[in-house]
Amino acid sequence: MTSSTADHTGLRAELDALTTEAFRPEFADIDRRSTLDIARTMNGEDAAVPAAVAAQLPRIAAAIDATAERMARGGRLVYAGAGTAGRLGVLDASECPPTFNTDPAEVLGLIAGGPPAMVTAVEGAEDSKDLAAEDLTAIRLTGQDTVVGISASGRTPYAIGAVEHARALGALTIGLSCNAGSALAAAAEHGIEVVVGPELLTGSTRLKAGTAQKLVLNMLSTITMIRLGKTYGNLMVDVRATNDKLRARSRRIVALATGAAEPEIEAALAATNGEVKNAILTLLGKVDGPTAALLLEKSHGHLRDALEAAGNH
Repeated sequence: MTSSTADHTGLRAELDALTTEAFRPEFADIDRRSTLDIARTMNGEDAAVPAAVAAQLPRIAAAIDATAERMARGGRLVYAGAGTAGRLGVLDASECPPTFNTDPAEVLGLIAGGPPAMVTAVEGAEDSKDLAAEDLTAIRLTGQDTVVGISASGRTPYAIGAVEHARALGALTIGLSCNAGSALAAAAEHGIEVVVGPELLTGSTRLKAGTAQKLVLNMLSTITMIRLGKTYGNLMVDVRATNDKLRARSRRIVALATGAAEPEIEAALAATNGEVKNAILTLLGKVDGPTAALLLEKSHGHLRDALEAAGNH
């Protein structure tokens, strides 16, 4: 047996042991069913995902609190994964600047093989721990940062390598996988294993596993940003108005937060260079634009704290 054959045999045995790769004999006739029946079956499979996420909520919450603490001190949030997992990380990271007005360098998504891998498979990229270390070195990762390795199988070398390299530097590490007892969770300080079970299409982990990863990443970024004061109640007060829809949303958010009339809202936004949070503070705290900016700076961007300070101003 050649070394290549032995490698493939070993990998096959490894995959055979993974829940995410298990074969579902009850779906062996799926291609002969009606389209509506297949859709109902898929929908039923997807319905099990939230419960699998719920089982990991204490671990998710602990990871979020640790992440928020690092980010409050200036650390970054970095996702690292290959294939679907990497794409989901890049997606979540790319949504943070428009939603929470974060700097593009504050939340980053790294995918094995680089940007081309977003749309085209890059052969062999996921198999390299060294590539993950190189990618983290390229962004000058420090011990202040948080790295989230993402892998449905929990065995992807790129994701494990990212976590191992980050942990060696003293960075906070989170391992998100969809198999119990995964190497990725073991390598990370915070292991999150959302076990969704075998897929409708054997091994197609862009399905339930991908949905589970998306739900957890939604929580990681959104709740971290809530903890960092990027919202006021459930309003996106740090939204960046970069197009007509977001400009209209900005005005609606100010209206919902303050109950002010349209002319007052326009005046407040004009006085604060369109910054929603600042505009709300001028209206509710009855301060001018420069004072609002100063109060928010002193409160590290937390609008509730700034409002309290404005009342004592």
